[in-house]
Amino acid sequence: MAQITAALVKDLRDKTGAGMMDCKKALNENDGDIEAAIDWLRAKGIAKADKKSSRVAAEGLVAVHSDGTTGVVVEVNSETDFVARNEGFQAAVAKIAKAGLTVNSSEELAQAQIEDGKNTTEYLVSLVAKIGENMSFRRMNKLSVDQGVVTGYVHGAVAPNMGKIGVLVALETSGDAELIKELGKKIAMHVAATSPLALTTADLDQAVVAKEREMLKAEALESGKPEAIVDKMVEGRMQKFYKESVLMTQMFVMDPDRTIEQVIADEAKSIGTDIKMTGYVRMEVGEGIEKKEEDFAAEVAATLKG
Repeated sequence: MAQITAALVKDLRDKTGAGMMDCKKALNENDGDIEAAIDWLRAKGIAKADKKSSRVAAEGLVAVHSDGTTGVVVEVNSETDFVARNEGFQAAVAKIAKAGLTVNSSEELAQAQIEDGKNTTEYLVSLVAKIGENMSFRRMNKLSVDQGVVTGYVHGAVAPNMGKIGVLVALETSGDAELIKELGKKIAMHVAATSPLALTTADLDQAVVAKEREMLKAEALESGKPEAIVDKMVEGRMQKFYKESVLMTQMFVMDPDRTIEQVIADEAKSIGTDIKMTGYVRMEVGEGIEKKEEDFAAEVAATLKG
């Protein structure tokens, strides 16, 4: 039997939002295997289907930058939110985002020349002494269209084009750039709010789809209904999962009577030209980065002893 530590219980609680005693029981039932424990909690209807609570926020900024047909979104981390509001740090993030237009990957941007012969990594190191805190470039995503607009939106902006959540939207069209840019911004705001898993159903990660189907079936079987009924229940719930998880079939947050697909089609009809959405990127500061919370560990430890 694996040792069920306070840290393991805390990790499971962060990932699922379930109570501490439920997490402890799930880990005991699954010999300390955290992924199996997550599945167990979901099958019992204790944990939520998503794991958004595992996205413990680190500090820093996300920035977007676009030249019209190409756009980038970057994340640069700092130790505290206070530094994220430092003008020197913000200037550095802006320079890194602008340099992103000249490269095609995070690895290339880390080595791109930023200032005075220094690449991104070296440039941030040189700022540590000035700002008094460690900083690091984490990642970049880029979108381009041959004709049309790549536009962005930043949620929780602390400076122009930078904040806690950055979104890029790529729309391919021959239509008026300013009108398309406005449409793109509205869709980007929707993406920031809803965090879709994919652009279309075909773009969904099939491993995620299979896992969702498996979990929904386990939940349905818990109801005690016959398997034939369970299969129909699962299919119905999968259709709901697709509609809620896929951007093009999500209901537009600014107009809940229309899907994003309908919003784009209506705009295309209005301006008299085709509009095709070719991609989007949503980036949030600290996604997947865990921060220690020592005070909570003591609470979990006390529960384990009880």
